Amino acid sequence: MTDYTEDTPLPNGRLTLRLIPTQADTNASGDISGGWVLSKMDCAAEDTARMIAQGRVTMVASENATFLSPVKTGHAICIYTKVKEIGKSSVHVNVEVWSQNTYYDELTKVCDSTFVYVAIDEAGRIRMVPEE
Repeated sequence: MTDYTEDTPLPNGRLTLRLIPTQADTNASGDISGGWVLSKMDCAAEDTARMIAQGRVTMVASENATFLSPVKTGHAICIYTKVKEIGKSSVHVNVEVWSQNTYYDELTKVCDSTFVYVAIDEAGRIRMVPEE
């Protein structure tokens, strides 16, 4: 078990998705593909935006996805989300990805970004996000 101190960075937000990638998710270097990680970030952020919008949403932007460290096969991927801003028809979601060594419970930050979603109706037209 990792000993966390006041100086140890910790995930920010709610754990929205946790999974363990396999060899099939690797790139030519044997690390987990960045594209695979981004697609999982989108899934987690969309889930959060959909709850806020109370219905369908579509991603319109991903801001500044920065990869800080590679992900090793067999390490769990923990994706945390936190609503940054709610507009009239949009939801901005901060997303952090942390790699967890499942043997030592050690967390390492992998990537972060902000995803922007727009609420849409069943016909695909932009609609308002319900007020809280």
